[in-house]
Amino acid sequence: MGTSGKCLGHGLGFAELARAWRLRSGQFPTKVGGRPAWLGASGLPGPGALACAQCGRPLSFLLQVYASLPCHANAFHRGVFLFCYREPPCCASLRVFRNQLPRKNDFYSYEPPSENPLPETESVCLQLKSGAHLCRVCGCLGPKTCSRCHKVYDCSKEHQTLDWRLGHKQACARPDHLDHIIPDHNFLFPEFEIVIETEDEILPEVVEKEDYSEIIGSMGEALEEELDSMAKPESREEKIFQKFKTQIALEPEQILRYGRGIAPIWISGENIPQEKDIPDCPCGAKRIFEF
Repeated sequence: MGTSGKCLGHGLGFAELARAWRLRSGQFPTKVGGRPAWLGASGLPGPGALACAQCGRPLSFLLQVYASLPCHANAFHRGVFLFCYREPPCCASLRVFRNQLPRKNDFYSYEPPSENPLPETESVCLQLKSGAHLCRVCGCLGPKTCSRCHKVYDCSKEHQTLDWRLGHKQACARPDHLDHIIPDHNFLFPEFEIVIETEDEILPEVVEKEDYSEIIGSMGEALEEELDSMAKPESREEKIFQKFKTQIALEPEQILRYGRGIAPIWISGENIPQEKDIPDCPCGAKRIFEF
């Protein structure tokens, strides 16, 4: 996933541990958790765009997918960022943003990134190349600054208070240590690289003839009972859910399915959006499924 301008195609994503430098912006990562690895240094969403629509508190960064579109000059580098609100009762709040750049830009080399990183790429960087500062808690734009030391930035009053309580109060009087003391605020999701592998296309006719014991493995009697139920008359809802379960069972450790322009595999027959339910892009084009 670190290859500059790499187009994903169609594949499955698996979470793997990775060195910190592989998950920084300059490596164009696809990853889950941690702080967002922004591509550009301008046009990033501010605190208002990253607040829960119900309670107004900051959303958490969930994952990003590096999905280059080399055929579009202004999207040679392209990242899609997904944010969510992880606390009840607002767990359904989701927000997606796109961040992209042409291949020739002010921030990255025209050539693919080096596989021999500089030592500083292991540390957390909370300042963009444009000079904009990022929140110490979540890694998003941080317009608020500490009124005492004027060296620490946060995105919101909530994160300013959290940071103060969990370390900045002690470090504030020692500004020479501020860049090196970033406590665990228990706000970020655990960070992993998402490695994309091509999915083998298995037609339903082929799957029916194969030995299901290899597919279900240790999933036990529960899945066997579900497979037995497939022989009985099914409702539309049951068929949709069973199709999802059967497809996922082929690679149960997958956490992401990528396929720009393909049809999604629905988990339920309820509330499947129709074309009229999906708003057009601000440019007027129809939106398509991506992951």
